[in-house]
Amino acid sequence: MEFNSIADLRSLSLLYPILLAIFRYIVSHPLIAQTNLKLADLVINYVHKIGPLHVGGSSPVRVMGILNASPESFYKKSVKKGTQIAQTVLKMEQDGADFVDIGGMSTAPYLSTIIPEKHEIKRVLDAIKQIRQVSDIPLSVDTCRANVAKEALASGVQILNDISGLKYDKQMASVVERYSPSLILCAYGKNTIRGNLLEQTKILLKQSLHIARRVGVENQNIALDPAVGFFRNKAKGKFYTKITSDWLARDLDVIANLSSLKMGQPILISVSNKSFIGRIIESKDPEDRLLGSLTAEAIATINGADIIRTHNVGQTKTVISLAQKMSKKTGKGL
Repeated sequence: MEFNSIADLRSLSLLYPILLAIFRYIVSHPLIAQTNLKLADLVINYVHKIGPLHVGGSSPVRVMGILNASPESFYKKSVKKGTQIAQTVLKMEQDGADFVDIGGMSTAPYLSTIIPEKHEIKRVLDAIKQIRQVSDIPLSVDTCRANVAKEALASGVQILNDISGLKYDKQMASVVERYSPSLILCAYGKNTIRGNLLEQTKILLKQSLHIARRVGVENQNIALDPAVGFFRNKAKGKFYTKITSDWLARDLDVIANLSSLKMGQPILISVSNKSFIGRIIESKDPEDRLLGSLTAEAIATINGADIIRTHNVGQTKTVISLAQKMSKKTGKGL
């Protein structure tokens, strides 16, 4: 088959979900299922790749460690600077982290955390430099700003984690087109969202998928994040989606229905120490939320999460490993 333009290749990439669905139907047929070849596992395991790692299918649930280089972060215990950064990443790697996500500016919706872009860039680049002196673990940059993403990607970061789903900064799409990183796209809308929030979340994610595909990112290099904690009735920050209903009910509904949000893509879930846990256990201090975080991560694993983004790498690794094994034992699968 001959392709005459980039447009031809992009058109072909749009057929991928349909072809994958057909493949899954064929290999699940009883005559195929009776064989011991497990063709579906062999192929689906290699369909999605975030950075250098296979994600989803029969791959293990991956762990993304959170590295906050932002003093304004809601979880002060997670904030690292100077030589602490290298030490923290080494510990994360020893504890089983598959990726590390670097944040140079907090995006907690209930905090006023906007800082000058040049400060965010400096924090991120300093963290990358510190990490690369001790580790080659795959890195993600957590930013909504194009210039920050450009500097991080030019420094060798392979994954862009944009909680606005490429919608906040109009220049982000061109940066993505230039560097072709793997993407984590978060559900985000600038207008107030009403109605069925699960369906509205899917619509927002589809919009971001469309932007990514338009600039040439392949489906197999994209993971989706349903934005637990970022749908709010009101907020001080810019990076949230306004809703008129109860945000706690929305977040719990998302965690209970992760598989329905996949749309053929791996799902990343980030619940570590977040407000919904504090509201349930009636604790305003994020440092009191470890057990709640681990419980939510185990449930998310059973409900279909493919990547868990967390402050608590070692404990999370143990919990999701157990959750995976128990869900297989009970026949629920992932």
